Amino acid sequence: MNPRNLAAMLSSLIAQLLLLITVIFPSSNPLSITNSSLSDFLTPLLLHFLSVSETSATLSLIPFSRCKRKRTYFSESDVPAGEGLTRFKLGRPDSFIRRNPDCFKKFFNINSSTFDWLCGLLEPLLECRDPVDSPLNLAAETRLGIGLFRLATGANFSDISRRFSVSESVAKFCFKQLCRVLCTNFRFWVGFLNSGELESVSNRFESISGIPNCCGVLCCVRFKVNEESIAAQLVVDSSSRIISIIAGFRGDKTDFQVLNSSTLFQDIEKGTIFRNSQGLEINGVVVPQFLVGNGDYPLLNWLMLPFDDPVSQSNEENFNNAINVMRLPSVIAVQSLRNWGVLRKPIEGEIKTVVASIGACSILHNMLLSRDDYSAFCEDLNDYSSDKCKSSLNLGESKSVACSIRSALVTKATEFQSQKQ
Repeated sequence: MNPRNLAAMLSSLIAQLLLLITVIFPSSNPLSITNSSLSDFLTPLLLHFLSVSETSATLSLIPFSRCKRKRTYFSESDVPAGEGLTRFKLGRPDSFIRRNPDCFKKFFNINSSTFDWLCGLLEPLLECRDPVDSPLNLAAETRLGIGLFRLATGANFSDISRRFSVSESVAKFCFKQLCRVLCTNFRFWVGFLNSGELESVSNRFESISGIPNCCGVLCCVRFKVNEESIAAQLVVDSSSRIISIIAGFRGDKTDFQVLNSSTLFQDIEKGTIFRNSQGLEINGVVVPQFLVGNGDYPLLNWLMLPFDDPVSQSNEENFNNAINVMRLPSVIAVQSLRNWGVLRKPIEGEIKTVVASIGACSILHNMLLSRDDYSAFCEDLNDYSSDKCKSSLNLGESKSVACSIRSALVTKATEFQSQKQ
Protein backbone atom coordinates (compact mmCIF):
# COMPACT_ATOMS: atom_id res chain seq x y z
CA MET A 1 0.00 0.00 0.00
CA ASN A 2 1.47 3.33 -0.98
CA PRO A 3 2.02 5.99 1.74
CA ARG A 4 -0.83 8.25 0.60
CA ASN A 5 -3.43 5.49 0.69
CA LEU A 6 -2.13 4.31 4.05
CA ALA A 7 -2.31 7.85 5.47
CA ALA A 8 -5.84 8.27 4.12
CA MET A 9 -6.97 4.99 5.68
CA LEU A 10 -5.41 5.86 9.05
CA SER A 11 -7.01 9.32 8.96
CA SER A 12 -10.42 7.78 8.32
CA LEU A 13 -9.97 5.24 11.12
CA ILE A 14 -8.83 7.95 13.55
CA ALA A 15 -11.88 10.09 12.71
CA GLN A 16 -14.16 7.15 13.44
CA LEU A 17 -12.29 6.29 16.63
CA LEU A 18 -12.54 9.87 17.92
CA LEU A 19 -16.27 9.87 17.24
CA LEU A 20 -16.65 6.54 19.08
CA ILE A 21 -14.65 7.79 22.07
CA THR A 22 -16.76 10.96 22.17
CA VAL A 23 -19.90 8.84 22.30
CA ILE A 24 -18.78 6.38 24.98
CA PHE A 25 -16.49 8.36 27.27
CA PRO A 26 -16.81 11.80 28.88
CA SER A 27 -14.55 14.45 27.44
CA SER A 28 -13.09 17.72 28.61
CA ASN A 29 -13.91 19.25 25.25
CA PRO A 30 -16.71 21.73 25.96
CA LEU A 31 -18.13 21.31 22.48
CA SER A 32 -18.58 17.56 22.66
CA ILE A 33 -21.58 15.57 23.82
CA THR A 34 -20.62 13.79 27.03
CA ASN A 35 -23.34 11.96 28.88
CA SER A 36 -23.11 9.15 31.38
CA SER A 37 -24.34 6.37 29.10
CA LEU A 38 -24.82 5.60 25.45
CA SER A 39 -28.60 5.66 25.79
CA ASP A 40 -28.38 9.06 27.45
CA PHE A 41 -26.34 10.27 24.51
CA LEU A 42 -28.53 9.06 21.69
CA THR A 43 -31.69 10.83 22.79
CA PRO A 44 -30.13 14.29 23.17
CA LEU A 45 -28.22 13.69 19.92
CA LEU A 46 -31.39 13.21 17.96
CA LEU A 47 -32.94 16.09 19.86
CA HIS A 48 -30.21 18.64 19.71
CA PHE A 49 -29.42 18.55 16.09
CA LEU A 50 -32.15 17.69 13.61
CA SER A 51 -35.53 17.05 15.18
CA VAL A 52 -37.84 14.49 13.66
CA SER A 53 -40.89 16.67 14.15
CA GLU A 54 -43.58 17.01 11.54
CA THR A 55 -41.39 18.81 9.05
CA SER A 56 -37.90 18.14 10.36
CA ALA A 57 -35.53 16.40 8.00
CA THR A 58 -33.01 13.68 8.76
CA LEU A 59 -29.67 13.20 7.11
CA SER A 60 -28.37 9.89 5.81
CA LEU A 61 -25.13 8.35 7.01
CA ILE A 62 -22.06 8.20 4.80
CA PRO A 63 -20.10 4.96 4.64
CA PHE A 64 -16.37 5.32 4.94
CA SER A 65 -14.49 4.48 1.73
CA ARG A 66 -11.46 5.81 -0.05
CA CYS A 67 -10.80 6.78 -3.62
CA LYS A 68 -7.57 7.88 -5.23
CA ARG A 69 -7.43 11.64 -5.71
CA LYS A 70 -4.91 13.95 -7.23
CA ARG A 71 -4.18 16.87 -4.91
CA THR A 72 -4.65 20.22 -6.61
CA TYR A 73 -4.71 23.84 -5.51
CA PHE A 74 -6.46 27.12 -6.14
CA SER A 75 -4.46 29.45 -8.35
CA GLU A 76 -4.52 33.04 -9.56
CA SER A 77 -4.83 32.09 -13.21
CA ASP A 78 -7.16 34.29 -15.23
CA VAL A 79 -8.26 36.47 -12.31
CA PRO A 80 -9.53 39.73 -13.87
CA ALA A 81 -7.68 42.79 -12.59
CA GLY A 82 -9.57 44.92 -10.08
CA GLU A 83 -12.27 42.31 -9.42
CA GLY A 84 -10.58 40.48 -6.59
CA LEU A 85 -10.98 36.73 -6.51
CA THR A 86 -13.77 36.29 -9.05
CA ARG A 87 -12.74 33.01 -10.58
CA PHE A 88 -11.19 29.83 -9.25
CA LYS A 89 -9.10 27.40 -11.23
CA LEU A 90 -6.92 24.49 -10.27
CA GLY A 91 -3.16 24.80 -10.59
CA ARG A 92 0.15 25.16 -8.85
CA PRO A 93 0.76 25.11 -5.07
CA ASP A 94 1.92 28.75 -4.83
CA SER A 95 -1.69 29.79 -5.31
CA PHE A 96 -3.26 33.22 -5.27
CA ILE A 97 -5.71 32.33 -2.52
CA ARG A 98 -2.99 30.99 -0.24
CA ARG A 99 -1.00 34.23 -0.60
CA ASN A 100 -4.04 36.41 0.16
CA PRO A 101 -5.59 35.40 3.51
CA ASP A 102 -8.18 38.19 3.33
CA CYS A 103 -9.88 36.29 0.53
CA PHE A 104 -10.72 33.44 2.89
CA LYS A 105 -12.92 35.60 5.09
CA LYS A 106 -14.65 37.15 2.09
CA PHE A 107 -15.32 33.95 0.18
CA PHE A 108 -15.28 31.20 2.80
CA ASN A 109 -16.09 32.91 6.15
CA ILE A 110 -12.97 31.37 7.70
CA ASN A 111 -9.28 32.27 7.82
CA SER A 112 -6.61 30.42 5.88
CA SER A 113 -5.32 28.36 8.83
CA THR A 114 -8.85 27.19 9.66
CA PHE A 115 -9.35 26.24 6.01
CA ASP A 116 -6.24 24.06 6.12
CA TRP A 117 -7.27 22.56 9.48
CA LEU A 118 -10.78 21.83 8.25
CA CYS A 119 -9.50 20.37 5.00
CA GLY A 120 -7.24 17.97 6.87
CA LEU A 121 -10.07 17.02 9.22
CA LEU A 122 -12.60 16.34 6.46
CA GLU A 123 -10.37 15.05 3.67
CA PRO A 124 -11.01 11.32 4.25
CA LEU A 125 -14.76 11.94 4.07
CA LEU A 126 -14.90 14.52 1.28
CA GLU A 127 -12.90 12.31 -1.08
CA CYS A 128 -15.30 9.38 -0.99
CA ARG A 129 -18.71 8.29 -2.23
CA ASP A 130 -18.53 9.89 -5.64
CA PRO A 131 -21.19 8.96 -8.18
CA VAL A 132 -20.31 5.44 -9.38
CA ASP A 133 -20.67 6.25 -13.06
CA SER A 134 -18.73 9.54 -12.96
CA PRO A 135 -16.04 9.98 -10.27
CA LEU A 136 -15.22 13.65 -9.75
CA ASN A 137 -11.45 13.39 -9.35
CA LEU A 138 -11.44 16.61 -7.29
CA ALA A 139 -9.10 17.23 -4.37
CA ALA A 140 -10.42 17.84 -0.87
CA GLU A 141 -9.39 21.52 -1.08
CA THR A 142 -11.60 22.02 -4.13
CA ARG A 143 -14.56 20.16 -2.68
CA LEU A 144 -14.29 22.09 0.59
CA GLY A 145 -13.88 25.37 -1.28
CA ILE A 146 -17.02 24.77 -3.33
CA GLY A 147 -19.10 23.84 -0.29
CA LEU A 148 -17.84 26.69 1.87
CA PHE A 149 -18.27 29.21 -0.93
CA ARG A 150 -21.93 28.26 -1.22
CA LEU A 151 -22.45 28.44 2.57
CA ALA A 152 -20.51 31.68 3.01
CA THR A 153 -21.85 33.66 0.06
CA GLY A 154 -25.15 32.00 -0.83
CA ALA A 155 -24.06 32.11 -4.48
CA ASN A 156 -26.19 30.19 -6.97
CA PHE A 157 -24.76 27.06 -8.51
CA SER A 158 -24.29 28.56 -11.96
CA ASP A 159 -21.97 31.18 -10.44
CA ILE A 160 -20.14 28.51 -8.44
CA SER A 161 -19.82 26.42 -11.60
CA ARG A 162 -18.16 29.31 -13.43
CA ARG A 163 -15.84 30.26 -10.58
CA PHE A 164 -14.60 26.74 -9.90
CA SER A 165 -14.66 25.52 -13.50
CA VAL A 166 -16.95 22.60 -12.70
CA SER A 167 -20.44 21.68 -13.85
CA GLU A 168 -23.49 22.80 -11.87
CA SER A 169 -24.23 19.19 -10.94
CA VAL A 170 -20.74 18.81 -9.50
CA ALA A 171 -21.12 22.10 -7.58
CA LYS A 172 -24.40 20.87 -6.07
CA PHE A 173 -22.85 17.51 -5.22
CA CYS A 174 -19.86 19.07 -3.42
CA PHE A 175 -22.11 21.42 -1.45
CA LYS A 176 -24.48 18.67 -0.34
CA GLN A 177 -21.56 16.37 0.42
CA LEU A 178 -19.95 18.94 2.75
CA CYS A 179 -23.24 19.49 4.61
CA ARG A 180 -23.82 15.75 4.87
CA VAL A 181 -20.32 15.08 6.20
CA LEU A 182 -20.58 17.85 8.81
CA CYS A 183 -24.10 16.95 9.92
CA THR A 184 -23.46 13.21 10.04
CA ASN A 185 -19.89 12.77 11.22
CA PHE A 186 -19.33 15.96 13.20
CA ARG A 187 -22.72 16.64 14.75
CA PHE A 188 -21.18 16.05 18.19
CA TRP A 189 -19.83 19.61 17.88
CA VAL A 190 -23.38 20.77 18.62
CA GLY A 191 -24.64 18.93 21.69
CA PHE A 192 -25.86 19.54 25.20
CA LEU A 193 -23.14 19.70 27.84
CA ASN A 194 -22.51 17.37 30.76
CA SER A 195 -22.96 18.43 34.37
CA GLY A 196 -19.37 19.63 34.81
CA GLU A 197 -19.47 21.71 31.66
CA LEU A 198 -22.87 23.16 32.60
CA GLU A 199 -21.43 24.23 35.94
CA SER A 200 -18.66 26.10 34.15
CA VAL A 201 -21.22 27.80 31.91
CA SER A 202 -23.41 28.81 34.85
CA ASN A 203 -20.38 30.24 36.67
CA ARG A 204 -19.62 32.39 33.66
CA PHE A 205 -23.21 33.63 33.44
CA GLU A 206 -23.15 34.45 37.16
CA SER A 207 -19.90 36.40 36.78
CA ILE A 208 -21.48 38.76 34.23
CA SER A 209 -24.99 39.02 35.69
CA GLY A 210 -24.95 37.99 39.34
CA ILE A 211 -27.59 35.33 38.65
CA PRO A 212 -26.57 31.75 39.51
CA ASN A 213 -27.50 28.38 37.98
CA CYS A 214 -28.23 29.60 34.43
CA CYS A 215 -27.03 27.03 31.89
CA GLY A 216 -27.96 28.64 28.58
CA VAL A 217 -30.15 30.93 26.53
CA LEU A 218 -33.15 29.63 24.60
CA CYS A 219 -34.17 31.38 21.38
CA CYS A 220 -35.98 30.70 18.14
CA VAL A 221 -34.91 32.02 14.74
CA ARG A 222 -36.59 31.80 11.35
CA PHE A 223 -35.07 31.44 7.91
CA LYS A 224 -36.83 32.15 4.64
CA VAL A 225 -37.32 29.21 2.32
CA ASN A 226 -38.68 30.15 -1.09
CA GLU A 227 -41.96 31.92 -0.19
CA GLU A 228 -42.24 30.47 3.30
CA SER A 229 -39.98 30.05 6.33
CA ILE A 230 -38.76 27.40 8.73
CA ALA A 231 -37.93 27.80 12.40
CA ALA A 232 -34.84 26.67 14.25
CA GLN A 233 -34.68 26.49 18.04
CA LEU A 234 -31.29 27.11 19.65
CA VAL A 235 -29.75 26.92 23.10
CA VAL A 236 -26.57 29.01 23.40
CA ASP A 237 -24.05 29.04 26.22
CA SER A 238 -22.15 31.94 27.79
CA SER A 239 -19.48 32.00 25.06
CA SER A 240 -21.97 32.00 22.15
CA ARG A 241 -21.51 28.30 21.44
CA ILE A 242 -24.59 26.53 20.15
CA ILE A 243 -25.22 23.61 22.49
CA SER A 244 -28.59 22.60 21.03
CA ILE A 245 -30.26 23.14 17.70
CA ILE A 246 -33.50 21.73 16.33
CA ALA A 247 -34.40 22.87 12.82
CA GLY A 248 -37.24 22.17 10.43
CA PHE A 249 -40.40 23.46 12.15
CA ARG A 250 -42.89 25.47 10.14
CA GLY A 251 -42.09 29.14 10.39
CA ASP A 252 -45.67 30.12 11.22
CA LYS A 253 -45.44 28.36 14.58
CA THR A 254 -44.88 30.59 17.61
CA ASP A 255 -41.74 30.24 19.70
CA PHE A 256 -43.70 28.43 22.39
CA GLN A 257 -45.33 26.07 19.89
CA VAL A 258 -41.88 25.14 18.60
CA LEU A 259 -40.63 24.60 22.14
CA ASN A 260 -43.70 22.60 23.17
CA SER A 261 -43.39 20.24 20.18
CA SER A 262 -39.64 19.73 20.62
CA THR A 263 -38.00 16.92 22.51
CA LEU A 264 -35.95 19.53 24.38
CA PHE A 265 -39.11 20.44 26.29
CA GLN A 266 -39.97 16.80 26.91
CA ASP A 267 -36.47 15.82 28.03
CA ILE A 268 -36.15 18.69 30.50
CA GLU A 269 -39.61 18.00 31.89
CA LYS A 270 -38.76 14.31 32.28
CA GLY A 271 -35.41 15.09 33.87
CA THR A 272 -33.30 13.65 31.04
CA ILE A 273 -31.58 17.03 30.81
CA PHE A 274 -30.54 18.74 34.07
CA ARG A 275 -30.89 15.28 35.64
CA ASN A 276 -27.97 15.87 38.00
CA SER A 277 -28.98 19.46 38.68
CA GLN A 278 -27.94 20.80 42.05
CA GLY A 279 -30.61 23.17 43.33
CA LEU A 280 -29.41 26.36 44.96
CA GLU A 281 -31.39 27.72 47.90
CA ILE A 282 -32.04 31.48 47.80
CA ASN A 283 -34.27 33.07 50.45
CA GLY A 284 -35.79 29.68 51.20
CA VAL A 285 -36.53 28.91 47.53
CA VAL A 286 -34.72 26.08 45.72
CA VAL A 287 -33.51 27.37 42.36
CA PRO A 288 -32.75 24.55 39.89
CA GLN A 289 -30.55 24.84 36.82
CA PHE A 290 -32.43 26.79 34.20
CA LEU A 291 -32.39 28.54 30.82
CA VAL A 292 -33.30 32.15 30.10
CA GLY A 293 -35.47 33.21 27.21
CA ASN A 294 -37.66 35.91 25.74
CA GLY A 295 -40.48 36.26 23.26
CA ASP A 296 -43.41 33.92 23.10
CA TYR A 297 -42.31 31.58 25.90
CA PRO A 298 -43.96 30.50 29.15
CA LEU A 299 -42.40 31.13 32.54
CA LEU A 300 -41.33 27.69 33.79
CA ASN A 301 -39.30 26.29 36.67
CA TRP A 302 -36.40 25.86 34.24
CA LEU A 303 -37.07 28.85 31.94
CA MET A 304 -36.74 32.38 33.31
CA LEU A 305 -38.12 35.43 31.47
CA PRO A 306 -37.81 39.18 32.05
CA PHE A 307 -40.65 41.18 33.63
CA ASP A 308 -43.10 43.15 31.54
CA ASP A 309 -42.78 46.95 31.89
CA PRO A 310 -40.87 47.05 35.20
CA VAL A 311 -40.80 50.24 37.25
CA SER A 312 -37.71 52.30 36.56
CA GLN A 313 -34.78 51.55 38.91
CA SER A 314 -36.77 48.76 40.58
CA ASN A 315 -35.51 45.31 41.50
CA GLU A 316 -37.46 43.94 38.55
CA GLU A 317 -35.62 46.29 36.20
CA ASN A 318 -32.32 45.12 37.67
CA PHE A 319 -33.37 41.57 36.90
CA ASN A 320 -34.32 42.47 33.34
CA ASN A 321 -30.94 44.14 32.83
CA ALA A 322 -29.24 40.97 34.04
CA ILE A 323 -31.34 38.84 31.69
CA ASN A 324 -30.44 41.11 28.77
CA VAL A 325 -26.75 40.70 29.52
CA MET A 326 -27.16 36.92 29.70
CA ARG A 327 -29.04 36.84 26.39
CA LEU A 328 -26.34 38.71 24.50
CA PRO A 329 -24.36 35.53 23.59
CA SER A 330 -27.45 34.12 21.86
CA VAL A 331 -27.88 37.32 19.86
CA ILE A 332 -24.27 37.08 18.75
CA ALA A 333 -24.74 33.45 17.74
CA VAL A 334 -27.95 34.08 15.79
CA GLN A 335 -26.61 37.10 13.92
CA SER A 336 -23.41 35.25 13.15
CA LEU A 337 -25.45 32.39 11.69
CA ARG A 338 -27.21 34.91 9.51
CA ASN A 339 -23.80 36.13 8.41
CA TRP A 340 -23.53 32.91 6.39
CA GLY A 341 -24.82 33.97 2.99
CA VAL A 342 -26.83 30.82 2.41
CA LEU A 343 -28.96 31.68 5.49
CA ARG A 344 -29.05 35.42 4.97
CA LYS A 345 -31.39 35.37 2.01
CA PRO A 346 -34.29 33.14 0.96
CA ILE A 347 -33.01 29.58 0.60
CA GLU A 348 -33.93 27.57 -2.45
CA GLY A 349 -34.27 23.82 -2.30
CA GLU A 350 -35.91 21.00 -0.38
CA ILE A 351 -36.52 21.30 3.35
CA LYS A 352 -33.93 18.63 4.12
CA THR A 353 -31.29 20.59 2.21
CA VAL A 354 -32.20 23.78 4.06
CA VAL A 355 -32.03 21.99 7.41
CA ALA A 356 -28.66 20.55 6.43
CA SER A 357 -27.42 24.08 5.60
CA ILE A 358 -28.53 25.36 9.01
CA GLY A 359 -26.89 22.42 10.71
CA ALA A 360 -23.63 22.79 8.78
CA CYS A 361 -23.41 26.51 9.58
CA SER A 362 -24.07 25.79 13.27
CA ILE A 363 -21.31 23.20 13.41
CA LEU A 364 -18.91 25.52 11.59
CA HIS A 365 -19.87 28.30 14.02
CA ASN A 366 -18.72 26.17 16.97
CA MET A 367 -15.63 24.95 15.14
CA LEU A 368 -14.56 28.52 14.44
CA LEU A 369 -15.14 29.49 18.06
CA SER A 370 -12.89 26.67 19.20
CA ARG A 371 -10.12 28.08 17.00
CA ASP A 372 -10.70 31.73 17.98
CA ASP A 373 -11.57 32.41 14.35
CA TYR A 374 -14.21 35.14 14.21
CA SER A 375 -14.29 35.51 10.42
CA ALA A 376 -17.98 34.61 10.24
CA PHE A 377 -19.08 36.71 13.20
CA CYS A 378 -21.31 39.70 12.68
CA GLU A 379 -20.17 42.91 14.37
CA ASP A 380 -23.48 44.77 14.14
CA LEU A 381 -25.70 44.04 17.17
CA ASN A 382 -28.04 47.02 16.86
CA ASP A 383 -31.10 44.80 16.56
CA TYR A 384 -30.58 43.56 20.09
CA SER A 385 -31.59 46.85 21.71
CA SER A 386 -34.98 46.77 19.98
CA ASP A 387 -35.82 43.24 21.10
CA LYS A 388 -38.86 43.60 23.35
CA CYS A 389 -39.86 41.50 26.35
CA LYS A 390 -43.17 39.70 26.13
CA SER A 391 -45.38 38.33 28.84
CA SER A 392 -45.44 34.67 29.80
CA LEU A 393 -48.45 32.41 29.55
CA ASN A 394 -50.59 31.52 32.52
CA LEU A 395 -49.73 27.95 33.42
CA GLY A 396 -51.34 27.80 36.84
CA GLU A 397 -49.47 26.20 39.71
CA SER A 398 -46.32 25.61 37.64
CA LYS A 399 -46.16 29.33 36.91
CA SER A 400 -46.54 30.09 40.61
CA VAL A 401 -43.44 28.04 41.41
CA ALA A 402 -41.57 29.63 38.53
CA CYS A 403 -42.53 33.09 39.78
CA SER A 404 -41.13 32.24 43.21
CA ILE A 405 -37.87 31.13 41.62
CA ARG A 406 -37.70 34.30 39.55
CA SER A 407 -38.41 36.46 42.60
CA ALA A 408 -35.56 34.76 44.45
CA LEU A 409 -33.24 35.45 41.51
CA VAL A 410 -34.30 39.10 41.51
CA THR A 411 -32.55 39.54 44.86
CA LYS A 412 -29.31 38.14 43.42
CA ALA A 413 -29.47 40.51 40.45
CA THR A 414 -30.10 43.45 42.78
CA GLU A 415 -27.19 42.48 45.03
CA PHE A 416 -24.94 42.23 41.98
CA GLN A 417 -25.96 45.69 40.76
CA SER A 418 -25.36 47.16 44.22
CA GLN A 419 -21.83 45.71 44.33
CA LYS A 420 -21.00 47.26 40.97
CA GLN A 421 -22.02 50.74 42.09
